[in-house]
Amino acid sequence: MLKHSLDKRIGFSTRNQVYSWLRENIISLELAPGRSISEKEISEMLQVSRTPVREAFMKLAQEELLEVYPQRGTFVSLIDLKHVEEVRFIREHLERAAVRVACEVLSKENLLQLKDNLAKQKQSVEEKNYTKLFELDEEFHYTIAVGSEKERIWSVIQQMNAHLNRIRVLSLAAHYNWELILEQHETIIYAIETRNPDLADQLMEEHLKKLTFEQESLTSEYMKYFK
Repeated sequence: MLKHSLDKRIGFSTRNQVYSWLRENIISLELAPGRSISEKEISEMLQVSRTPVREAFMKLAQEELLEVYPQRGTFVSLIDLKHVEEVRFIREHLERAAVRVACEVLSKENLLQLKDNLAKQKQSVEEKNYTKLFELDEEFHYTIAVGSEKERIWSVIQQMNAHLNRIRVLSLAAHYNWELILEQHETIIYAIETRNPDLADQLMEEHLKKLTFEQESLTSEYMKYFK
């Protein structure tokens, strides 16, 4: 459900707050692919002037999350599977490299964070809360990147991850293999804890390729969301 107010954060301009609000709602599919939106609608909903909304629209258009058609309007972009696969490929190779390093350098504190995260994931599955599961999944991979001293890798991934994240949210919402996600995360933790980089590499590859096999079902079930 769309939030009708901004999260006021100190040091964030109104434009950045509007941008973050829109991006979050696009990725979570609250603003569904193909949906028409307007500066007037968003400015009235968030009770801000149209200038920061227009600036946020421009930035999101540059990220290919909004499509602007003269005389027709602005629409949330459809999910581009070519874009998704390119980003998944990049993410797979960067995260496989990072998890190998994690097997050598991940601290006990980071390992405890991963185990705590996994416990929360299991609770989210029990509660059938896919939104929380997505957030925890992101945090899981972020913790590995930070713990392997490769935080900038995560920053690079996030800059291009929006289309991939939308299909990941769609997969979770459709209840595809939640238990498999937990199992894969648990075995990745095991590989890191036992300092086994070859196993960690293999497990991360399998984990990040999982979405490739789900795409056919997703595109069939949610055809209108895809290019």
